[in-house]
Amino acid sequence: MTQSRPLKIGDRVSLHYRLTCNDEEIVNTFAGDPETFRIGGSDIDPRLEMLLIGLQTGDHRTFELEPGAAFGSHDPEMLHELPLSGFAAGQSLAPGNDVEFTLPNGQTLNGIIRSVGSDSAQVDFNHPLAGLPVVFEVKILGIEPD
Repeated sequence: MTQSRPLKIGDRVSLHYRLTCNDEEIVNTFAGDPETFRIGGSDIDPRLEMLLIGLQTGDHRTFELEPGAAFGSHDPEMLHELPLSGFAAGQSLAPGNDVEFTLPNGQTLNGIIRSVGSDSAQVDFNHPLAGLPVVFEVKILGIEPD
């Protein structure tokens, strides 16, 4: 991956990136192995992916994204009250805990418990960074054309 031309959809890209929110580091690959994926392959959120289009090998950029620009706005429709009987036996049901549900089609859906009552729990299925400001730093290490 040493191509020196602007990155476009369909290309494979190797890069380092850092994602922070409110000065808290969420992920940082700069100290370890880089990530490699195909642009347009749904490996990262499309809103972040579009920031990479046009960058070239060697480019090092930092994007300061307004609340909601990286992972969408927080949608109150994604908050659901679920019966406690629907959770796995022994599962820790405390506010702030992550929960994973397997859908009938085999896909998994992740949520965060917001509150727990006597017979139900409120689960937030929004992305954990939805509606929050995000800083996305990226360094393009290589591009392999489609």
